[in-house]
Amino acid sequence: MLTSIISPAWRASTHRVQFRFGRESAAVWAQGADAHLPWSVQWIFKRNSSLAPRQLMWFYASLCALSLGLAVVFWLRGATMVMPFAWLEMLLVGVALLVYARHATDSERIDLLDDRLTVENTSGRRVERVAFNPGWVRVEPRHGDGSLIELSGQGRRIAVGRFLRPELRVQLADELRWALRRWQQRARRHAPPDGLVAQERVATAFDPGVNDETYSAPVIPRES
Repeated sequence: MLTSIISPAWRASTHRVQFRFGRESAAVWAQGADAHLPWSVQWIFKRNSSLAPRQLMWFYASLCALSLGLAVVFWLRGATMVMPFAWLEMLLVGVALLVYARHATDSERIDLLDDRLTVENTSGRRVERVAFNPGWVRVEPRHGDGSLIELSGQGRRIAVGRFLRPELRVQLADELRWALRRWQQRARRHAPPDGLVAQERVATAFDPGVNDETYSAPVIPRES
């Protein structure tokens, strides 16, 4: 049984959603032989950082060279107290940039593939990963219409949308609901009918060739 649980806190649209944040692979509307191609949607959100960690390292190195170079000039001219303050200044700037660099690569990743909805949150060195059955995922705001999006189901929950503006989180929730509905329709279309499954089970139970090790023909006694 496939059931997609949708919270009434946010009203999802019934029309097809054009993905703004997600990247769709294959085609959910494929027909014929293409209908069995794997369909997936991926959402990736990253912190809006003006400098990458490598660029940050070069910036700090050039800043140290400039500051310590000026300190050396003042040292040679007799201002010996400039050098200790220059080292202290570079130490404090280095600590601040290190804290910034640890979270420069923070990200959120959502993958809807096959029978799994996987959500991965990366914050510094901490990685939180949760997997759901797409048919039992609840999509709802954590507190209000502009709050983080909470995905929950089967006793697990995780919040996404940290790197989106509050007014854009409603659209992300709409995309997630639409993708879950399409997954549900695709799963129903590819699932075998209940009657066909029952016939296969009956045929398997009474077919001697299915299990030759346990099947033996009945012994008919001869008349004396």
